[in-house]
Amino acid sequence: MRRPIVLVPACTRQIGPHPYHAAQLKYVDAVVLGADCAPMVLPALGAALDLEASLSVCDGIMLTGSASNVHPSHYNQDVYDPSLPQDPARDATTLPLIRAALERGIPIIAVCRGFQEMNVALGGSLHQAVQEVEGKMDHREDPHASIDDQYRPAHDVIVTPGGAFQRMLGGATRIAVNSLHGQGIDRLAPGIAIEAVSHDGLVEAFSVPSAPGFTLAVQWHPEWLILENPASMAMFGAFGLACRAFQAGRA
Repeated sequence: MRRPIVLVPACTRQIGPHPYHAAQLKYVDAVVLGADCAPMVLPALGAALDLEASLSVCDGIMLTGSASNVHPSHYNQDVYDPSLPQDPARDATTLPLIRAALERGIPIIAVCRGFQEMNVALGGSLHQAVQEVEGKMDHREDPHASIDDQYRPAHDVIVTPGGAFQRMLGGATRIAVNSLHGQGIDRLAPGIAIEAVSHDGLVEAFSVPSAPGFTLAVQWHPEWLILENPASMAMFGAFGLACRAFQAGRA
């Protein structure tokens, strides 16, 4: 049997004089190395995307991180900081894709921006500047640090006892994670189950128990140096097993 196909929705990027549909290597590599699946980069076509055609060929979806943020109009807010990048084409692609995939039971794993996209797609909202929220710490990386330092573990997350994520991790009660985000969940969408929080109470991982398929969304970046992180390998391994099960069920 062929490897399961995992859609990796692209961002839109201006590289030199030309616009591109782009997906970072580390996310694509995580699908291969962690989930043992075949990644397929999905252009950010928005309304021009044929959802049925795209979903008919995939066995899973990975929602990646990005420098851009979900536009706050999707959760009835105005833009707080106009200097931060937006990607409306990605929003127009991923938000309907998430809802359609969840209905069909297609496995989803989501990272950072993808984590925020899932919450917004299901009716939740975001803090646009977590560091300015009373009681929350600054979850952003040091922009002057090296990439390796930016992606080093920054704090622990407390894993929800008895949750799906804890079972995935073999019973771990907390794990160390990196932290490279300025936005985070404010209002949790209906039907979402919290799977981990940081010490300041910010939601760091969730699942969607009502969905018929595998779901896991995390605010950190487990794809970074994935082969060196047992927790990341467990997450992507579980996702890969779910993709194979979906593929077998479709067959």
